Amino acid sequence: MTTHFTELAQRAAADGQVTSQEVLALRREGWGDGIITRDEAEALFAVNNSLDERDSEWCDFFVEAIGEFVLNGTPPRLQCDAAESEWLIAQVDHDGVVESFVELEAIVRIIERAENVPTVLKDYVVAQIESEVRTGTGPTRHGGDLSATHISSAEARILRRVVFASGGHGPAAVSRFEAEMLFRLKDATIADENAPEWDDLFLDGVSNYLKGFALQNAQLEHGRALELQAFVQDNKANVGRFFGQMVREAPNVRNHFGKVFGKRDAAPGFAEQAAAGEQVTDHEQEWLDAMIEADGEVDELERRLLARIIEEG
Repeated sequence: MTTHFTELAQRAAADGQVTSQEVLALRREGWGDGIITRDEAEALFAVNNSLDERDSEWCDFFVEAIGEFVLNGTPPRLQCDAAESEWLIAQVDHDGVVESFVELEAIVRIIERAENVPTVLKDYVVAQIESEVRTGTGPTRHGGDLSATHISSAEARILRRVVFASGGHGPAAVSRFEAEMLFRLKDATIADENAPEWDDLFLDGVSNYLKGFALQNAQLEHGRALELQAFVQDNKANVGRFFGQMVREAPNVRNHFGKVFGKRDAAPGFAEQAAAGEQVTDHEQEWLDAMIEADGEVDELERRLLARIIEEG
């Protein structure tokens, strides 16, 4: 199957364009056995690199296929481990640049769909978008809507998707790396005519970092996900029998069930952690002061940020 798929891909890429019929043939061949292999995924990257134009049919198929390989090519499903992240970055960054918007979109969709991705992958996308915005060249300039603004609506939207994605640092939790990136972009473009979406992204992102919180176990570690999947798939496993045997072998276990499963006084609950996260700590305040003072002035966006923090405090 892989050999035929690769041959189809090579023929499709020969003239620098992929027709609807060729996309359909690749889709049928690729999903004929229900999976996308690494060889097939690499063949698709080779095709994408050879294209002069990329229509919506090709882009949809490429994003779908690459996501299927990374997230579901190996167990557990919807997990992207360190090796897969390294492979993906190497495919996209093979010549030092992100070739096309569809490659960036493929990574963003993976981060959005994944239960967990390594921080390096999310940071890579954030760094690529920041570089594109600051230099004025890159895939979002060619694949998004061009405008006279320094940060366009397309750039603000894709940044928001990455910063608040479910994978990476935590579900919808903004990291310090991302918050500092937002400040750098703000300082670099403060005199430019940015899209309205940018103001909201800056305020929402930095506020989330300062006043949000992420549970320590919000992201299921890759190895642990494999263990749980193996347990669920073991048809010999019987939860009732397991607990029954545990009680028989450890008579005092009944007295410890409350501790095992967690009473409210054993550890701070969700509400308590959320309330604590709402408070701006001294460390966070020092960080915020340093970020605001970095350019020697308090600009309009920073005033609005301070006002929001005080209002929500």
